[in-house]
Amino acid sequence: MAASWDGSNDPGSQSEDSLHFDRLHIEPLYDAFVCPLTKQVMRDPVTLENGQTFERQAIEKWFKECKESGRKLVCPLTLQELRSTELNPSMALRNTIEEWTARNETAQLDIARRSLNMGSPENETLQALNYIQHICQRSRSNKYMVRNTGLIPMIVDMLKSSTRKVRCRALETLRVVVEEDDENKELLAEGDIVRTVVKFLSHELSKEREEAVSLLYELSKSATLCEKIGSINGAILILVGMTSSKSEDLHTVEKADKTLENLEKCENNVRQMAENGRLQPLLTQLHEGPPETKLSMAAYLGELVLNNDVKVLVAGAVGSSLINMMKSGNMQSREAALRALNQISSCEQSAKILIEAGILSPLVNDLFAVGPNQLPTRLKEISATILASVVNSGEDFFSIPFGPDHQTLVSEDIVRNLLHLISNTGPAIECKLLQVLVGLTISQTTVHSVVAAIKSSGATISLVQFIEAPQKDLRVASIKLLQNLSPHMGQELADALRGSVGQLGSLIRVIAENTGITEEQAAAVGLLAELPERDLGLTRQLLDEGAFVMVISRVIAIRQGEIRGTRFMTPFLEGLVKIVARVTYVLAEEADAIALCRDHNLAGLFIDLLQSNGLDNVQMVSATALENLSQESKNLTKLPEIPPPGFCASMFSCFIKQPVITGLCRLHRGMCSLKETFCLYEGQAVLKLVGLLDHTNVNVVEAALAALSTLIDDGVDIEQGVAILCEADGVKPILDVLLEKRTETLRRRAVWAVERLLRTDDIAYEVSGDQNVSTALVDAFQHGDYRTRQTAERALKHVDKIPNFSGIFPNMA
Repeated sequence: MAASWDGSNDPGSQSEDSLHFDRLHIEPLYDAFVCPLTKQVMRDPVTLENGQTFERQAIEKWFKECKESGRKLVCPLTLQELRSTELNPSMALRNTIEEWTARNETAQLDIARRSLNMGSPENETLQALNYIQHICQRSRSNKYMVRNTGLIPMIVDMLKSSTRKVRCRALETLRVVVEEDDENKELLAEGDIVRTVVKFLSHELSKEREEAVSLLYELSKSATLCEKIGSINGAILILVGMTSSKSEDLHTVEKADKTLENLEKCENNVRQMAENGRLQPLLTQLHEGPPETKLSMAAYLGELVLNNDVKVLVAGAVGSSLINMMKSGNMQSREAALRALNQISSCEQSAKILIEAGILSPLVNDLFAVGPNQLPTRLKEISATILASVVNSGEDFFSIPFGPDHQTLVSEDIVRNLLHLISNTGPAIECKLLQVLVGLTISQTTVHSVVAAIKSSGATISLVQFIEAPQKDLRVASIKLLQNLSPHMGQELADALRGSVGQLGSLIRVIAENTGITEEQAAAVGLLAELPERDLGLTRQLLDEGAFVMVISRVIAIRQGEIRGTRFMTPFLEGLVKIVARVTYVLAEEADAIALCRDHNLAGLFIDLLQSNGLDNVQMVSATALENLSQESKNLTKLPEIPPPGFCASMFSCFIKQPVITGLCRLHRGMCSLKETFCLYEGQAVLKLVGLLDHTNVNVVEAALAALSTLIDDGVDIEQGVAILCEADGVKPILDVLLEKRTETLRRRAVWAVERLLRTDDIAYEVSGDQNVSTALVDAFQHGDYRTRQTAERALKHVDKIPNFSGIFPNMA
């Protein structure tokens, strides 16, 4: 026979390997069994009115073709015209064929059995496997026969074959055997068969992976096997990886995806999928499932570690569902929802989604609620953690109302309640609530409301006391909060720290820790740096505590590379420099401050720091400190002692030559040095300060110009100061600052400096021809404040733009 047994249904589907077995008839093939049209053994023989027998499907197809072509209805064998298309089933012949087929198939399966062993030639094994596929596809009853004859374990053994073709064909045969047959599926569930199939998913050959995933797809249609497949280590991970692979065959990817869809029937599998990046099944069940499923999925979501992109996805998909679970009366559901929300709220974008979904109201209610429905402390800690994450999302909480009273997180009652909780709960919750206040004080739109509530509730002392907390996280949160508050209530914090309790000493010890640069140290430095510079009492206490010596040593260590960079390096160094600089604000009142500056050559240190390129705040603070030190130079300069003249000298002074004293400072007319009197000229700082006048940061320019202005201030030799600036090529940069008019403060300083420069005739003559400078001075004269207009008028007189007799302003005392 040249065609397959079921060729009338699927012509050409039978392979040559299965035909090999078909031809091995144990009993002879009778002509009466064969349809004259298909030349194949009939399955459903029917007889025409003329007594001829055919396969039902074949003769029906013949009749249809005759009708469609308009031909006479004739018998295809005898060509005799037929009066009727009536078909009479030939039951006796059908039964005889079925019995003959069964006897032959049994014998043929026995032959196939003998070929299914490792010692058989490859082609015989392939023929046997193909034949088993063929008979299983021909009749479902044959699958029963395959099972009962013990062929399934033998096919499984072929998975261990050393040849790829046999392994692939064995996988394919198992798939055919289990299709639409639950009992055969259950048989494969026994032992390690499924584990063996899963191993093929990671084979290098794509054909084996394709056949393995197709078999798993069939097996996954059984609920029992869903659990079995999911229990095999790595099975779901590999399947999830295949669905997202760009190198896999499209058919394989689709089968893997369908397999995972079937595996979703088992809750444990859904959890594994979520763990391995396939979250949608979990999210669907959490959103649409019954209450007990929602609880289970939310609880597992709370255990997962998610990246930020996934957190955003989850927040958008089930954020509202989780928030609704928070509001339920079931404590288990509330706990599961809180733990899940804690996982997904720690990303800025996901936190914003949760805010839009309405998380603030239930969160605040959970924290403040008292009575039978209040949360236990362990869950209040989670609520506080979520609120801290949400607050640090960067949203403007001043404009986000919630609750029936449309309050905001910075409403005075809310902040007061937070402060009350901070003072009356355990360290864990205190830490998270302090972090909430840290988030609320970062923004300029909300910090003022928090400051007002703290002041009105008298909470400053209690907040400062947390600096001494033994728990590091609590200390860090409190110091960061105080750092945020210090620009707005610096004097209150300074007063609190000056107390005898020891918080200032605790801050100093934190900074002094030799552990690299931690977040806590950076915050502690930032807090001290923002306290009022001119608070003499605080500076006095810092001197007594030895804080300045320690801070100076840390600055030097950083400059020398002994402390390597971390993400807190820049704010840490900026804060340290600002703390050191505060000692320069009390030089007139504190002899110990002057001694400290001399002992550690702070003027030289600040001059070096002027070259901290990229650290604008360090340069600005250093220039300001140099201004303060330079202002004190005229008080520290030692004037030369001239011996009193003798009697003759006093009588004949016109004939006595005055002694010449060398080595005097041309600016201060005395004995100067950088270390002892902080003289900028002697310290060669002028060139470095001039170099900062074209800085892009206006604050650095202001500080540099202020420091340079001390060279031409009252109390020094202004003529020499101008000469020093000329030698440093500093005149033009100062004029450029005037022309740029970047800020009002900078213009006021520039006008003052230019007026001093113009007192020198040569400079006045040169500048008088520069129309731009004249225009800038006129503009300052017309639009500046009172003192700037006075100074601009004097400058314009120097360049003859205003006559000297035209006194516009009355003389000021």
